[in-house]
Amino acid sequence: MAKIYYEKDADLSVLNGRTVAVIGFGSQGHAHAMNLRDSGVQVVVGHRGGSNSKTYQAATEAGFEVLPVAEAAARADIVMVLVPDTIQKDLFENEIKPNLQPGNSLMFAHGFNIHFGCVVPPKDIDVFMIAPKGPGHLVRDEFERGAGVPCLVAIYQDSTGDALKKALAYGIAVGGARAGIIETTFKEETETDLFGEQTVLCGGSAALIKAGFEVLMEAGYQPEIAYFEVMHELKLIVDLYYRGGLKFMNYSVSDTAEYGGMSVGSTIVTEDTKNAMRAALKRIQTGEFAKEWLGEYQSGGKNFEKLRKADADHPIEQVGAELRKMMPWIK
Repeated sequence: MAKIYYEKDADLSVLNGRTVAVIGFGSQGHAHAMNLRDSGVQVVVGHRGGSNSKTYQAATEAGFEVLPVAEAAARADIVMVLVPDTIQKDLFENEIKPNLQPGNSLMFAHGFNIHFGCVVPPKDIDVFMIAPKGPGHLVRDEFERGAGVPCLVAIYQDSTGDALKKALAYGIAVGGARAGIIETTFKEETETDLFGEQTVLCGGSAALIKAGFEVLMEAGYQPEIAYFEVMHELKLIVDLYYRGGLKFMNYSVSDTAEYGGMSVGSTIVTEDTKNAMRAALKRIQTGEFAKEWLGEYQSGGKNFEKLRKADADHPIEQVGAELRKMMPWIK
C-alpha cells in the first residue's frame, strides 16, 4: 500500500525564510502561486514572455512580483517548474540551471522531463515533485473553500537530506495535505499519468463518445438526442464515480441501467481493447511516446494540428456547440 501523508505529518514552517519561484502562471502556476502566498510563503513568479502577454498581466494584477525566469531562479531557494513539458529542457538549460546554487531545490508537478532524461539537474540540489491530481482551477477553488486536491510526492534527488520535509511543506502550502499526499516515484507518476491520459481520461473516453455518437447517427437518431445520451449525461455518471466509485454509481442509477451496463460493457471494452492499452503503456515505458511527442513539437506540430482539426470538425462538436448555447449556466 502507498504511504499517504497529511497535515499532521508535515511542517509548513520548513518554508519559513525560503523564497519559492513559480515558473509559469498558467493553469497550475496561478493556483500554486496563490495558494503558497495565502499560506504565508514568499513567492515570486518567473515569466518567459513579454510584459504584454496575458499571463504576465494576470500575475501582475494578482499582486505578484513578476521576473524573467533567470532572475526568478536566482532569487529563489525553491524553483517550481510549471511550464509545458515541451519547453522545459531549453528553459532549464538556458535560464534556470545557471542560476541554481548548491542546496537549492528544483520542483516539478509532472515527472516527464526528469524521467525521460530531458532535464539533468546538478547533483548538489534537491529534486522533488508535488503533483496535484486535478486541474489548476480546482486546486485553487478547493483551497479557498478549506479543502484540497490530493497530491503525489516523489523525491528524485535528496542532496540536503531535507527534500521530503520541503516537499511535504509545499504540499501543505498548496492544500494537498488536507486531502492526502501519496508517495510515489518520478517513474511511476510519469508513466501512469501518460497512460491514464491516453487510454482513459482523454483518448479513450473521447474515442468512446465519438463512436457512440456515430453509431446512433448511422441508425437514424436525431443528433441532439445522440449528443445528450453519449456526451452531456456522461458528466452525471463521472460525478457519481468521483463521489463514491463504481459501486455508488451503480447504486445511484436505475436497475435497468445497472444491469445493461454490467452485461454489455465488457463486450465494448474487450481483451483487444486491453491489448491496445498494454501496447500504449509499453510505448510510454520505453520512451517511444516521449520521443514521438517531442519530435512532433520540434518539427512544428503539423500532425498535432491535423488531429486537433479532426476533433474540432467532428459532428458531435458542431451539435454540442449549438446545444450549449441554450445552457449558458454550464460556463
